[in-house]
Amino acid sequence: MSRPMAIRTATTSHCIPEEPNPSPRSTAPSLTYSSSSDEPEEPQPPRQRRASTRLISQNAADVQRLIGETGTKLIEKCCGGGCCMAITKNDQLTFERVPLPDNDAYRALQLNVGLIPTTLSSIPELPPKTVSLLPIKNDIPAASPADSAIPVTQNSDSIDFTPHPTAERQEVDTKIHPPNFVQPHPPYNVYSARIFSARELTKPGAEKRTYHFDLDVTDYPEELGVDFKVGGAIGVSAPNDASSVDALLDLLLIPRFQRDRKVLLKTGGGRWPTVWGDEQARELVTTRRDLLTWCSDIQSYPPTKPLLRLLAEYATNPDEKKVLLYLCSAEGQGVFCDFRTGPHVTINQLLTAFPSCKPPLDHLLSHLQQLMPRFYSLSNDPHESCVPAAGCSRLIEIAVTVHESPNWTGSARTGVGSGFFERQAQAFIAAEACGETIDLRIPMFKGLMANPLAREFVSDGPMLLIGAGVGVAPFRGFVQRRLKNANCANKVWVLQGVRDSLLDELYSGEWGVHESEVKKVVQSRGGKGGGGGKKYVQDEVRAQADLVWWIINSLDGRVFVCGSSKGMGEGVESALVEVAMKKGNLSFEEAKGFWGLKKEAGQYIAETW
Repeated sequence: MSRPMAIRTATTSHCIPEEPNPSPRSTAPSLTYSSSSDEPEEPQPPRQRRASTRLISQNAADVQRLIGETGTKLIEKCCGGGCCMAITKNDQLTFERVPLPDNDAYRALQLNVGLIPTTLSSIPELPPKTVSLLPIKNDIPAASPADSAIPVTQNSDSIDFTPHPTAERQEVDTKIHPPNFVQPHPPYNVYSARIFSARELTKPGAEKRTYHFDLDVTDYPEELGVDFKVGGAIGVSAPNDASSVDALLDLLLIPRFQRDRKVLLKTGGGRWPTVWGDEQARELVTTRRDLLTWCSDIQSYPPTKPLLRLLAEYATNPDEKKVLLYLCSAEGQGVFCDFRTGPHVTINQLLTAFPSCKPPLDHLLSHLQQLMPRFYSLSNDPHESCVPAAGCSRLIEIAVTVHESPNWTGSARTGVGSGFFERQAQAFIAAEACGETIDLRIPMFKGLMANPLAREFVSDGPMLLIGAGVGVAPFRGFVQRRLKNANCANKVWVLQGVRDSLLDELYSGEWGVHESEVKKVVQSRGGKGGGGGKKYVQDEVRAQADLVWWIINSLDGRVFVCGSSKGMGEGVESALVEVAMKKGNLSFEEAKGFWGLKKEAGQYIAETW
């Protein structure tokens, strides 16, 4: 299926963004494609030990002489989840060697468990059960005050998930849409957006895969004047992978005939299983599968001591129970901290690693984290999205990069949101290749979080847009809007960081008719044969110091930064400080204060994650 082109207002050739006029002190450079590289820096030799340092303690006797105590108090940096506690080393402890679980899932946890004390201290109490699952007689669903009616139209090509509060209550197909009690801030509801088109932006061989989606939001309900904005974001209620949910139900020994049977859910308080509902006790009709699919995060959070204590309570193997209690204890604090601050593990891996643990589902649900929406920036100007071939449907566009982490099975594990998008994209692309029409949906809602990119976007003044990876996606909408409304005062420049322009440059050729004049690409992958160095987008910020300084000191001038905070975000911030020091003749602290003031004034906007 050929992708229809959206109607765009043509720009005028005489209004191509120009470089700032040269001044006696600086001349703003032009932005053209660049793949230049620098030689990698040589590693610095380790600093030698200062000659004045004195070694005053070599053994426990020295420590006792210095501090007057019989033991050493160990205080670890807090990592959350109950690892912040002080313990005292007791020389009177006796130890035993406990047989460890012999399976691949346990070995992948990389727990450094050696001898375990026969007596453990500071074991937390069994966490309370705040969730109950009760049977419903004759499997007839009862009305719930938290449920709003969301009908499913069976005799149509599309599915209507638009909220109809006055309509007769009907069931929602939870295979493709969350239960109607899962909603963002009331009175807003999750909308089922049809995928109009999907394609992969990156080429085979790219380090990370990125997909583009056109979502049909023509019938999105009006919500108190809230509309899609340039640089704005949408929230997506992505489900857990169906195979992972089935595997968890298998591990908990829940019979298949019970998984989709209606149950009465009672909670003791809080917001769960809604997203941002009021904190209160609830009674809802749902199923076990729906709760694990749409409401509980089973893979994104590190284990906590309450969760491990819960698993220990229901472990029937005494050796597994001992190991789990050791992780919860003061004596096992160091092992637990290393475990919690290491790679995140899924609840499925924990239950496989300790196979005798079969906690009741309602008790487990009481201590799993809430499955939260994922937010994705719009990559187009949503006000210019009429597609004639689709009956002038209104489309919004997003780009999603797939995040992967190692899994204990040997295969890669994708993120909840990005994995869901990749599965939908692959299904759409496969159907399109076979000439089939497929109705695939994305459960989404208008982004209700304050997005600084959208909030600070203005139509006047020069803009410098700095991004790497998928962080450059929202800037495409900025450029489309700016070139559409171009006048000779509206100038925009883009610095785009990529690994390899041949593999993972996003939206190449899709920025507008003046792309070559407004955008410069910087590659971080070295040259062929390992002979070339690397160059990052922050290096280009330093090279474009004149342009950066001119823009940030212009009337309504703005500098936007979007992308990963680790690496790119920190590097760009450091480069901007260096630019201010060089061009403004400022000290390091003065340069940091300068950008701080620009951020308060809305001229320097950074959206990193």
